[in-house]
Amino acid sequence: MTLRCPFDCEYLQEARKHERPAQVNPDLFPNRDIQIDEAFLYQNEALLIGMGKAVIDAALTTAGAVDSDLREAFEALIRTQRTLQSGLYYETRPENPIAAELCRRIRAAIDEFRRIERENLQMAKTRDADVLGILTFLQRMELDRNNGRKLGRAFIDFMRGQLPEGSAESPARASGSLIVT
Repeated sequence: MTLRCPFDCEYLQEARKHERPAQVNPDLFPNRDIQIDEAFLYQNEALLIGMGKAVIDAALTTAGAVDSDLREAFEALIRTQRTLQSGLYYETRPENPIAAELCRRIRAAIDEFRRIERENLQMAKTRDADVLGILTFLQRMELDRNNGRKLGRAFIDFMRGQLPEGSAESPARASGSLIVT
């Protein structure tokens, strides 16, 4: 029997405290050719916060979304960004309908972030390489925070705790820090 507890369920929260995360070898992360360091994250903090909030919003408003769906969405978005850097536009879409919907919503949020940025700064500051780097960072966080369960939502719950949903802040003006412990 599978139960789908709400994120604020006291039993789920208590279980998460005692859960041992699966050990992930960083050498096995996908897209290892993409270098992400603290300086990159600091320079792209507004994009990271905006995309993090988009991921939370997409995951919480897409019925049935679990961590593995986000993993598929990140893979597709990263492949799309890689083709953009080569000068081609080919959008990769997951076959899984939930992952495809997450992908669509996150892509729309990226486009909206860039639109607001252009309006506020009167220029495009965010490069395709920056979007690719942030997507790769989020992908690595998902792999690190995933509890390995088929219907697991540990990463979604982690992100929800880091960046609360429903912020009225403009993504291009977002401030604050994402703290990963």
